[in-house]
Amino acid sequence: MPKTKKISSSKNKPWRKTVQKAMKKAAETEARQRFGGAEPLFDYRWEHVTAVVTLALKLAEQTGADVEVVEAAAWLHDIRKEAGPKHPQEGAKFAHQILPKTDFPQEKIGHVARCIRAHMGLWRRKPLKDLEAQVLWDADKLAKIGLTSLFHFMPVTIMRGNGRTTQKLIDDARANNKWMTKTVASMHTAPAQKAAKKRLKRFNKLLNRLEAELAGDDLLNLPG
Repeated sequence: MPKTKKISSSKNKPWRKTVQKAMKKAAETEARQRFGGAEPLFDYRWEHVTAVVTLALKLAEQTGADVEVVEAAAWLHDIRKEAGPKHPQEGAKFAHQILPKTDFPQEKIGHVARCIRAHMGLWRRKPLKDLEAQVLWDADKLAKIGLTSLFHFMPVTIMRGNGRTTQKLIDDARANNKWMTKTVASMHTAPAQKAAKKRLKRFNKLLNRLEAELAGDDLLNLPG
């Protein structure tokens, strides 16, 4: 009796591996376009997205949010960043395109897309109502505050080749304080609210210490 050939369904693709691969490709494309070269020295988008995934998973665990929805949305929230201000809408469309081809729960795909669509903005006048959307928004913004943001921000600025001095980098970082304060006030979940306040405090403290070193202030009032 001849053997029947087993036909694999595209829906058997592991969703996590599939979305990670798609995001990695998009991040590498963005890095080449922004910084040039076949292998750019810094891949900011991948650094940002992986940080958001880590934060989103921890927030989901602490708040009781749906982990699958949160993780999928975190991996895909910036998948269409090249679309600019419309990247949340385009990212939501992409989620509807890629997730049905995997083993991701089909009934949750629409929820993932709604979370991606709602993550825009550095601060909010009105809070989001959906818990999973809140978690993604909080995680995305937490990744932009504190020491993580500083070490993501500086390599990107330096690689743009604007010839900025260290002091100018500090000044630019301080200029972010206005929106960062609004971002902290916009956090939805209790863990994110607490963490955001601490991150902003550490961010400002590090800038103050760095500026003091540049000025040589640590040489003043030394014991005899």
